[in-house]
Amino acid sequence: MSQEHCIKKEAKWKHLTYEKRLILEELVKHNRRVRRSKRLTHLKMSEMLDCSLSTIKRELKRGEVYLTASDLSEYKSYSAKIAQDLAEENGTAKGPKIKIGMNHALAEKLRDLIVENKYSPYAARERLREDTDYLDTPISVKTIYNYIEKGYILDVGVEHLRRKGKQKKRRRRMVVTVRRDCFSKSISKRPQEAEERSEYGHWEMDCIESGRGKGNACLLVLVERMTRLTKVFKLRSQTQIEVIRAINRIERKVGTRRFRAEFKSITVDNGSEFLNWRGIERSWYKWAKKPRTQVYFCHPYCAWERGTNEQTNGLLRIWFPKGSAITEFSLEEILTAQEWLNNYPRQVLNGLSANQLVTAFA
Repeated sequence: MSQEHCIKKEAKWKHLTYEKRLILEELVKHNRRVRRSKRLTHLKMSEMLDCSLSTIKRELKRGEVYLTASDLSEYKSYSAKIAQDLAEENGTAKGPKIKIGMNHALAEKLRDLIVENKYSPYAARERLREDTDYLDTPISVKTIYNYIEKGYILDVGVEHLRRKGKQKKRRRRMVVTVRRDCFSKSISKRPQEAEERSEYGHWEMDCIESGRGKGNACLLVLVERMTRLTKVFKLRSQTQIEVIRAINRIERKVGTRRFRAEFKSITVDNGSEFLNWRGIERSWYKWAKKPRTQVYFCHPYCAWERGTNEQTNGLLRIWFPKGSAITEFSLEEILTAQEWLNNYPRQVLNGLSANQLVTAFA
């Protein structure tokens, strides 16, 4: 078999471009203008357009039109525009069918989890893994995202996705430099078990503020590094006294010995509310001589060193939007958000929730 024949055989499988369709239209018009003996055959047209004979026959049928001559008689011709439009329309029908098209129950459950329960597509998929409707129609996280963007799931849009919706432009704020105690412990001195997340009891702590001019109330958020277990407390103000009061309440509730076992270390940023690290470490009970925990500070402007805290705050913002007044949220609403977060399937935990992981280690 010659090389020339191989090239022609490969070329016949290519789709006709619009430019070639325009050439074909001119060839058809040429055949109408000349005598029958000088007309181009379909085989000759296929050679001129470097395609197969069957392609020319199908193309002439696809773009077939009937025109009116000057004597008002009709004749058959070919339109490149009509053929191109039909080819593009047929091209949109390619690809797999919608997997949830016949499983309306699964689509409804996805809608409830994403809209009503504020779940991400990953969390919704993990929650439905043992569901019979999901087992009948397995679906990937990427496919759920695609269906949401294309509007295939009723009443679910990109605005229901935490990072896909329209976000406001962040306003620049003046950075206030806080002087830290030179005797405080740096994050670089933190135990290796905390770094590797190999031991339960190492926490990160941060505050979620109210919007500007919306009051002084804030939320104190503690998240355990290994299991992502989260505790949320409402503070009257973002001050050192309020932070220490919240830690004291935990110690009084669980006892000093259990507090030391559960809160081996707490990592914080350089916010002014955490500057009294000695008060955080010192036990509420006067008779206790040992510190109840160890406090470590991140480096300035290195929020990534508390990445677990930042991710957790982002999830809590679903319940407490940026700019809202924390004082307007009741204790019941805060506990509901805490319970939701601790039962939320996390990709970083291989689909388990914090409560499931804590139960497994208990």
